[in-house]
Amino acid sequence: MATLSGFFGGLATVLAMIGLYGIISYLVIKRRSEIGLRMALGANRTDILLMVLREAMTLLGIGLAIGVVLSLLLANAAASMLYGLKPRDPFTLAAAISAMTLVALGASLLPARRASTVDPMTVLREE
Repeated sequence: MATLSGFFGGLATVLAMIGLYGIISYLVIKRRSEIGLRMALGANRTDILLMVLREAMTLLGIGLAIGVVLSLLLANAAASMLYGLKPRDPFTLAAAISAMTLVALGASLLPARRASTVDPMTVLREE
């Protein structure tokens, strides 16, 4: 049962990573002209990279806040299925938050790097 739960936990992590990658990639493509304009006006690659990562961390913060509240509210319902853990174990909650933060950084780093390499002249010509 623990192996199966671990497998589904890993699968959920992969799905979260793919979903967040898709959302951030979509946002970068949608804002491509804005990014090109910012770069044409003097923004450097680091500014663009940080802008996209900041957006991803905002999404992560909202998701973590909702997830932590729901997990604390529904902890008693899952108490019968936890062996050797308290329903509101702070270490497990901190480990899950840390893991999701690493997943979000990993998933948003590629679209952020792609956004920072946009050629401003090419993007401005497309409009």
